[in-house]
Amino acid sequence: MVKVFCFFFLGVCVFFLTFFPSFCSQRVLEASIAENKASLKRTHPEVWSDSPNPYDRKRQDNCPVGLKNVGNTCWFSAVIQSLFNLLEFRRLVLNFNPPANAQDLPRNQKEHRNLPFMRELRYLFALLVGSKRKYVDPSRAVEILKDAFKSNDSQQQDVSEFTHKLLDWLEDAFQIKAEEERDGEKPKNPMVELFYGRFLAVGVLEGKKFENTEMFGQYPLQVNGFKDLHECLEAAMIEGEIESLHSENSAKSGQEHWFTELPPVLTFELSRFEFNQALGRPEKIHNKLEFPPILYLDRYMHKNREITRIKRDEIKRLKEYLTVLQQRLERYLSYGSGPKRFPLVDVLQYALEFASSKPVCTSPVDDLGASAPASGTLPPQIPPSTIEQQGPSSSDVPSTSPVQRSVIHKPFTQSRIPPDLPMHPAPRHITEEELSVLEGCLHRWRTEVENDTRDLQESISRIHRTIELMYSDKTMVQVPYRLHAVLVHEGQANAGHYWAYIYDHHQNRWMKYNDISVTKSTWEELERDSFGGYRNASAYCLMYINDKEQYLIQEEFNKETGQILVGMDTLPSDLRDYVKEDNKRFEKELEEWDAELAQKAQQEKLLSQIPRAPAPSPVMLTPNMQGIIMAIGKARNVYDRCGPEAGFFKAIKLEYTRLLKLAQEDPPPECDYRLRHAIVYFIQNQAPKKIIERTLLEQFGDHNLSFDERCRNIMKVAQAKLEMIKPDEVNMEEYEGWSYLSSEKHSSYLEAGGMWMSHLMLLFLHFSYMEALLYLIYAYQNNKELLSKGPYRGHDEELISHYRRECLLKLNEHAAALFESGDDQEVNNGLIIMNELIVPCLPLLLVDEMEEKDIVAVEDMRNRWCSYLGQEMEPNLQEKLTDFLPKLLDCSTEIKGFNDPPKLPSYSTHELCERYARIMLSLSRTPADGR
Repeated sequence: MVKVFCFFFLGVCVFFLTFFPSFCSQRVLEASIAENKASLKRTHPEVWSDSPNPYDRKRQDNCPVGLKNVGNTCWFSAVIQSLFNLLEFRRLVLNFNPPANAQDLPRNQKEHRNLPFMRELRYLFALLVGSKRKYVDPSRAVEILKDAFKSNDSQQQDVSEFTHKLLDWLEDAFQIKAEEERDGEKPKNPMVELFYGRFLAVGVLEGKKFENTEMFGQYPLQVNGFKDLHECLEAAMIEGEIESLHSENSAKSGQEHWFTELPPVLTFELSRFEFNQALGRPEKIHNKLEFPPILYLDRYMHKNREITRIKRDEIKRLKEYLTVLQQRLERYLSYGSGPKRFPLVDVLQYALEFASSKPVCTSPVDDLGASAPASGTLPPQIPPSTIEQQGPSSSDVPSTSPVQRSVIHKPFTQSRIPPDLPMHPAPRHITEEELSVLEGCLHRWRTEVENDTRDLQESISRIHRTIELMYSDKTMVQVPYRLHAVLVHEGQANAGHYWAYIYDHHQNRWMKYNDISVTKSTWEELERDSFGGYRNASAYCLMYINDKEQYLIQEEFNKETGQILVGMDTLPSDLRDYVKEDNKRFEKELEEWDAELAQKAQQEKLLSQIPRAPAPSPVMLTPNMQGIIMAIGKARNVYDRCGPEAGFFKAIKLEYTRLLKLAQEDPPPECDYRLRHAIVYFIQNQAPKKIIERTLLEQFGDHNLSFDERCRNIMKVAQAKLEMIKPDEVNMEEYEGWSYLSSEKHSSYLEAGGMWMSHLMLLFLHFSYMEALLYLIYAYQNNKELLSKGPYRGHDEELISHYRRECLLKLNEHAAALFESGDDQEVNNGLIIMNELIVPCLPLLLVDEMEEKDIVAVEDMRNRWCSYLGQEMEPNLQEKLTDFLPKLLDCSTEIKGFNDPPKLPSYSTHELCERYARIMLSLSRTPADGR
């Protein structure tokens, strides 16, 4: 019901920002922090805490399970989810059996570390398969890793470093098992078979040729200076002078890399960080780098080296020719010798337009409105050159009279501006024959230049197309690798947030894994977040899988029935029992929650049955009551002549006619009839006729109308007709809150709505930005829900959105100022504001991508804090900033819960309407650009 009353306060919650701008200052913020210090101090920010309602943490159907961020562990989540969704890797981990000798004390440090980690990883994978929770806690596995990194909890790990460490540990763990099971043969390590490949390095070093084979896991690629993944690979596969590799006598050095064996899972590390020597710190490279969903690697295989070399030489020749053509084209597109250059076609066109222009002369004196020529000046129709040639006549010789010789200062004529300046540039002297020749030349030259330019552009396009298709022949598309996962980093070199896009090979769709949030995605979203050049987000690691090796993503089958195994059926018995126990604990949480809610509902029911004595209160005439009394007065003659029932019908008709007229008017915002009269609200929102009739009966049947005998008799008639309406005849569920506005027996509901309105009226006296933010959030969400049902059900959405955005920006600036102070207490207060107010609100601004202003505001707030990364600061400040930034840069649009607004005192409907009118009037006086 409270949502219906949001109509009262939606516009009011912005008043404190507009009506009293001087009050909303730094002083108010500081005072508010002091008042709220006790309530804001918490050990764990709410944004990362579990919801108390276990149903918020319940897995929906077969939706993938997320991983909880247990303190800057988004790097862990991104990598683990990418590997878990490789079904072959998942099977290897789940079916891993510790060596038999592991029951004794571990023989060395590796066993002491790796085997416990494998155990926790198996448990974690099992929960990701069969848990009934929306997300699971990876703390136990993470702690083992963090101990190995020898870092404190607040330090964020690098994805590539962690991935290397993880694969090393898994390789060691499987190696221990493989050595135990070998039968005289060299043991095969499944991790090596899955993730490691080999390449042949062929080259010349100081004139001597060499060849050697090397093993590789994650293949590093430089990003800077390249536009797509193939360019990165080409650069990585060739070092030094290529020609020297094929010549017999050369002192130059260089080498080529050729893949001899590709791993089923091929991972590329994109090096997006470089060290700035001048600044003495690492910086992130935000350049755009494209990569395909299907990558053909034939051109990099050793078996194709001869044909690849031929194609590379051809591409090199084409690129050299392309450079020549582009330079020639540039001379046409940027013509001229000065600093400003223009397309030659345009230059010729301008020259043609100039030559074809006809001079139209006018006098500046005429333009200025001179009514007559000044004394001593020539008439405008006689050119001065003509008079100079003819010489002065006797009649034109000026008199020697002193009056005639006196000089009068005329500012617009004394400057002697030539009176025959053309209106626009045009040739002064050109014959028809000259013009004809010039136009013919310019037309011909322009056509020639257009043809040359078009030919150059077409040649360049053909060469580009030839280069693109160079490796598209059948022999060079035999080694396809499909993009499986993209690990994304958003932020700067020192800190940021990681998430992953992973391809669901069975549903043929992309999924976004962002800690606890797992959502459907698209290739377009992946491009935007991964290619770079947009915001501060870009791909950091690409995981491709051999598209011909279907076992990598193939689901398990029951060998006896041939049916696909899913969920818990894919788990070994020990892990199945482990997951069942965890699910039982979660089901117990759900049962306890249900029991608690049932107990609260029972208590409320018992309390509602206890009779309460109504508190005596003076009756105040509401706008509804005033209208009804006036209608009864106007129906007096009918009442006296025909009795109470006829008087009732006359009065109700008069009142409905009055309200219908109000509903058709277009009043100013400060005079919103919807707030004063529920019937007006119903009419504008096209409520059913029976709803309107019943509401009118309730208003005429109000006990507060018993002023005299006539009012009492009409009230009784209305009550009798109200009793005749059956409960199921009129569905008042959607409208009951508004219909109760005039009903005394539902005054408690009226007070509930009044509490919101009245306290919001006092925002400019008592509220800081922090308190106001909650009201703006609730106001926007409730108003949006109302507007979804009809355009007349709520307030201007843009107005509330604007002040919600302004409130967040003000709080962000104040929190940043507190952080810059360097004082421990002030810094903590600033981070509390960010963690408990700003960060939970960001998903609300990002959830609707059409709201461009909201997205820009979020970027401004993030950039404000990212700007600190390049500054020198105390170690404790750096540590806190590093801990906080991943939360701020989290791109999840999952809405977090907020505390309910405090309970507010009640005001009468009349007073609420008066306050609302004053506030909306003040807003209407604010300039539009002041919003």
